[in-house]
Amino acid sequence: MRIVSLVPHATELLFALGLGDDVVAVTHECDFPSRALELPQVTRDLLPQGLGPREIDAAVRERTEKGEAIYELDEERLRELEPDLIVTQELCPVCAVSIDDVRKVAGTIPSCPKVVSLDPKTLGETMGDIRTIAQATGTRDAALDLVARQRARIDRVRVAVKGAERVPVVAIEWFDPVFIAGHWTPQLIALAGGVDVLGFPGEHSEQATWETIAAASPRVVVCMPCGYDAPRSHQEAVAHSEALRTVGAERIVAVDASAYFSRPGPRLVDGLELLAHILHPERVPAADGVALEVGV
Repeated sequence: MRIVSLVPHATELLFALGLGDDVVAVTHECDFPSRALELPQVTRDLLPQGLGPREIDAAVRERTEKGEAIYELDEERLRELEPDLIVTQELCPVCAVSIDDVRKVAGTIPSCPKVVSLDPKTLGETMGDIRTIAQATGTRDAALDLVARQRARIDRVRVAVKGAERVPVVAIEWFDPVFIAGHWTPQLIALAGGVDVLGFPGEHSEQATWETIAAASPRVVVCMPCGYDAPRSHQEAVAHSEALRTVGAERIVAVDASAYFSRPGPRLVDGLELLAHILHPERVPAADGVALEVGV
């Protein structure tokens, strides 16, 4: 089977199911696993390089309000690849090429590829995506194994934090303007032994104010600006340290959002383990992810 992945979390899932050799192209943002970096890329970013957070937000709003794309699909190269399956998403217009464009191009490809859209809003739906890909690729056994391993890790965290004091948490998904994380993140916080005092499970991320965040009285603020790694998240947090100081949290940490929170793929469980260690280090051992302390 020849597979093209048009969203990073789908690429991670395909490799996790042992389908790496079947993936013939990915996006310009697919960077995990490292083998994905060696594959042809069929998308490019249309936003100017070097924009700051507020400029990125403004540019994205302007283009989406006009119905313009954020990413461009290399239609000619996609046709040349003649895939059997194209995996994409339509949940977030900022995260991938337009699904309408994908379907339009797919209809012109001689191989008549099937288009599968992964659009999870909750942790449970991300697990459902494993079954969706398995059905499209005939990898049922690999999917059952992956789901079992993911659930076992989730259960270990749940048992470890059972009975622990629930820590009030705010997860910041963007700084300028400030956004509170939604979708699966509040669930991860709850499973990790915390309580998300502002985010709602399964709902879109919400723009907020620093006054609202302060009024929620979080003990821990987790900085996870969408698409940024831990050092860049830390950099953004330090740049907004004055605002963060007004929140009054006991602890502020920056994490790798791109790897463990922004993408609803298999590594969300890594993010859960990292959160559990942040909130309850006495109960949960250090995880693979890095949490950088932000002094304010």
